[in-house]
Amino acid sequence: ASGASAAEPDKQFFQSAEGKWVGPGEIVAGKYKGTKFNCSFTGSTPDGKMGMTLDGGCRVGMFTQQMSARIERKGREGYRGSFMGGAAGAGLDIVGGNVVDARKVVFTINRNQLRGVMQARIPDDNSVTVTVAVRVSDQLVPVIGMSLKRVDTVEVGSIAPN
Repeated sequence: ASGASAAEPDKQFFQSAEGKWVGPGEIVAGKYKGTKFNCSFTGSTPDGKMGMTLDGGCRVGMFTQQMSARIERKGREGYRGSFMGGAAGAGLDIVGGNVVDARKVVFTINRNQLRGVMQARIPDDNSVTVTVAVRVSDQLVPVIGMSLKRVDTVEVGSIAPN
């Protein structure tokens, strides 16, 4: 098999995440369990690289928290990136992961002793669900869930190849 065919699901996934997304989320475990928020993101893919950027923010009441994620394939190391500025800032490092298929990715995240995963699933062209789970003992416990809907009019099938 050629490298191009192996990269096709990755490319399809990241291209399908392009555009504007809005929707609710909730903290489902921990100190802030039950906190609901609304998010708005713009997804894009970097020129000539495999990966994606999400920029936007989430609002709780009258407070808005800017949020961003940057993920890029780094050769044989796999996917690397940062969420909210990475562990050196207020966020998490993306230290690995893979595209399961054209509709799902799972990234390994960490910050100091915190280990977990961020999963994004695109069940259809106009919706995406994101779950962040952390490792507690030997179990992954979901802590944040988001259900986003596409609000732009981009037809995924009409995205021109670069």
